[in-house]
Amino acid sequence: MSILAEAVAIVPAIFSGSSWDMRQAFDTDGMWLFCFVATFVVGYLAHLFYRFVPFLERHLERGISVTMYLIIAAIICWGVIDRFVFSNQWSGSTTVPPFLFMVMAWFACSYNVKLRTHLSFSEFRSKMPPAGQMATLTIDAALWLGFCWIAITTSLRFTVLSADNFQLVDGVDDVMKWWFYITVPIAFSLMSGRVIGNWLEDWGNYRSGEPIIKQAVIGGDV
Repeated sequence: MSILAEAVAIVPAIFSGSSWDMRQAFDTDGMWLFCFVATFVVGYLAHLFYRFVPFLERHLERGISVTMYLIIAAIICWGVIDRFVFSNQWSGSTTVPPFLFMVMAWFACSYNVKLRTHLSFSEFRSKMPPAGQMATLTIDAALWLGFCWIAITTSLRFTVLSADNFQLVDGVDDVMKWWFYITVPIAFSLMSGRVIGNWLEDWGNYRSGEPIIKQAVIGGDV
């Protein structure tokens, strides 16, 4: 079977709802081609979503990250009280927080791509001519999209593998691991939307003669 045929076969496997069918389809080389296209398509859809829903554009990722942080803090706080006051301990108090941290970290990473706070080298690049600035920003976008492509492909494979094996979070009887793993490709899909949005903004500034490189502000909007 050709790579193109393997990529096309992934679509009915997804709609089948069977983790076994998805696992078989995702393990093929066509998964890389499928996710390459999906990274751009889903990323552009995410860009449009952010464009037409400005409230979520500003608050979705950091809202999820802050919520996960507060839940982690609450679990740890209660774990300490439960252990030293009531001489008891919930078996999931040490296994659930790492999964929540994973969710927090990747959605926060997507938001910081929007803020351009990841090694932007803005002081150096601001001294370059506009064409040089646009070239470096395009390289950044290509690298970020490549990163998203790899992460989406591998995390989807790992997610269906976990679902097919019915993996439970250690110490918890009714929480599946894939519920957390599936947030990774979602976060990277949103991240690809941020990358595309940033590049389109840079291209618009380049064509209009507006300043392209802006100083990134950690913890705040550009």
